[in-house]
Amino acid sequence: MTGGAGYVGSVVAARLLEEGHEVTVLDDLSTGFREAVPEGAEFVEGRIQQAAEWVDGSYDAVLHFAAHSQVGESVQRPEKYWRNNLSGTVKLLAAMREAGVRRLVFSSTAAVYGEPERSPVTETDPTQPTNPYGATKLAVDHMLTGECAAHGLAAASLRYFNVAGAHVAPDGRAYGERHDPESHLIPLVLQAAQGRRESVSVFGDDYPTPDGTCVRDYIHVTDLAEAHLRALDAVAPGGHLVCNLGNGNGFSVREVIETVRQVTGREVPVTPAPRRAGDPAVLVASADRARSVLGWTPRRADLVEIVGDAWQFAQRTEAAR
Repeated sequence: MTGGAGYVGSVVAARLLEEGHEVTVLDDLSTGFREAVPEGAEFVEGRIQQAAEWVDGSYDAVLHFAAHSQVGESVQRPEKYWRNNLSGTVKLLAAMREAGVRRLVFSSTAAVYGEPERSPVTETDPTQPTNPYGATKLAVDHMLTGECAAHGLAAASLRYFNVAGAHVAPDGRAYGERHDPESHLIPLVLQAAQGRRESVSVFGDDYPTPDGTCVRDYIHVTDLAEAHLRALDAVAPGGHLVCNLGNGNGFSVREVIETVRQVTGREVPVTPAPRRAGDPAVLVASADRARSVLGWTPRRADLVEIVGDAWQFAQRTEAAR
């Protein structure tokens, strides 16, 4: 597994171990955390460009999470994103081909759709990313289609919408979100509730939505991890499966803030801010394909539960500081 010391990667690694799989995590710790790697997983510190040094025929599959993922940074430093997200994946695929490892699950993103013309978004809707981050992920999706057709790879690209929440393993260990810098709405609002930031910015309040703020689809990270486990068994040689992962329901920025207030019992200071370029009013997934092909249905679709799990993890993290 590449990027297994990050948010989503660590949760998937934990779930794989819970299901009895053997797991090796490759991560350069540039954004991940060594302590996030689950106990029982072998850890290799390194970059995906070095994959040939550790991929061999003993592995059944690779789950690929290693990527730079800050949209704003990708606009300012696109070369960093093309070098890591695309060129790194080229080297990873070459290493897999050489070793005879023929299953891959790839962490893709809803950013490949850019500003979609309709909602909910389906996998057949136009892909028109508006930033280099989304463009690199889409390029890898295209690369995988060719790799499957030419070399018999069995692959899945899972296009996440807004991932949130935290996972608690049977041993009580928690895995959650702690990006630095943080850019996701729910942890930002929780930081404001904790007093770790002065306020949370609301970018635009005049969108054509019920309360004027952007609407997004939030998926619990444990549900997301379950989809990865199912995708491992669903892929077939020569085929490239592309699935959206989301709840199919949308929550506005104001609804998220109010839910955080409800869950934490704390005030959340808000600062109005102008709209951000490239922010669609509504971005909600159609996950019908994941339901039909993977047999997957989100079990934790309630925003209160998602925020509640994230809040418990945030409190644990704060207590450990």
